[in-house]
Amino acid sequence: MLRALVTFILLLLAQPVQSAFMCEADLQFGLVVNERHIRVIEDTRTLYQINGTDQLIVHGEWLELNSEAQKQLKELAEGLRYAVPKVILLASEGVDLAIGTIDHVYVGLVGSEHDSYQRLQDALWRVRTKVKTKFIRASNNYYIGPRSLENVDELMDPELEQEIEQALGTSVGGILTAIGGLASEGDTSLERKMEDLSTRLETMGAEIERRVAPQADTLRKKAEWFCNEIKRLDGIEEALREQVPELQAYNLIVTGGA
Repeated sequence: MLRALVTFILLLLAQPVQSAFMCEADLQFGLVVNERHIRVIEDTRTLYQINGTDQLIVHGEWLELNSEAQKQLKELAEGLRYAVPKVILLASEGVDLAIGTIDHVYVGLVGSEHDSYQRLQDALWRVRTKVKTKFIRASNNYYIGPRSLENVDELMDPELEQEIEQALGTSVGGILTAIGGLASEGDTSLERKMEDLSTRLETMGAEIERRVAPQADTLRKKAEWFCNEIKRLDGIEEALREQVPELQAYNLIVTGGA
């Protein structure tokens, strides 16, 4: 029941459904971007750094580049400075929209007075915190943690479900009880309550689609744009790595099929 509820909410967030969207794009290392420099980091160690758009430093050593590599470095730096702030905003907006909708649906079905509601709130807070510690803006510095971009259209779906499962800590029967006392009633009452639940879900679904669908559709379009942009930057990075042997060990951007 819980899986169905979460899936129901996420499907509503995806409306109108035009086609399945899956973006295979990720970062192998942490990335810090500001106006002055771009740092590729592993734990707390800087692997390489781009100062401005024209100076490449690998392990503290400034490298002289040929004209082709210089052009590729400039394109990569400009692309990262443009894209990284946007995907951090996308992550924040996406998780806030999904969590707000889940909270709204849960209150509509169970109510905020139910003893599981605070556990749900705690779980949603943990999910929000995990996402926002991977996508950080601090003053004019933007940080994306390694392996944060996978399935950028579903920023917190699997982790959210696991957190909610842990928060509720109850069986399917318990969930049904929380929603409408289904496990403790007779057959007639069960049928009536199931009909009532179905009506409430339909009404809530229509309301969520009206309120959320336009914003969700905008976020989807942003995710698609970012997916295309990160793939373009991956091509530039690969060309640069071919020109600069010192970068061969550091494949920052990894992408697959759309």
